[in-house]
Amino acid sequence: MLDAGCGTGENALHVASLGLSVLGVDVAETALAIARAKADDRGIEVEFATADAFQLERLGRRFETVLDCGLFHTFDGDERPGYVASLASVTEHEGTMHVLCFSDDGPDTGPHPISQEELRAAFNPSNGWNVAAIEPDRVQTRHHDDGAPAWFATIKRI
Repeated sequence: MLDAGCGTGENALHVASLGLSVLGVDVAETALAIARAKADDRGIEVEFATADAFQLERLGRRFETVLDCGLFHTFDGDERPGYVASLASVTEHEGTMHVLCFSDDGPDTGPHPISQEELRAAFNPSNGWNVAAIEPDRVQTRHHDDGAPAWFATIKRI
């Protein structure tokens, strides 16, 4: 599994603790150093690497499952096609992409909220994706006691 924009690694560490092979990537070396220290402290075998989300093909690897928890919504509309193409370059045919991003639905949204239409426009059949489901969810943040409104999207590589 690839954890794109893994930050300090909590999602990658959780998945790796279940016995799955995980590569967590982020552009922030400081965050990756924290993630590696957590892995060492917890005795979890997981790989972390510095990578640019717009150039994931440089990893030289492909993945059946990709997780984006809080990265997609950081990109402006004109940046999203490059990011989605980068994800396509490392996701296996019929692989699964999971995106958790701030939603535009409801009060007290997080920064850079995304609509369902924006998700569907970014991941569409013309660029090799099929949105299988988009469900309402919550994202835990420091600024939202009960979490911020979010979308959890399951997207298949076609």
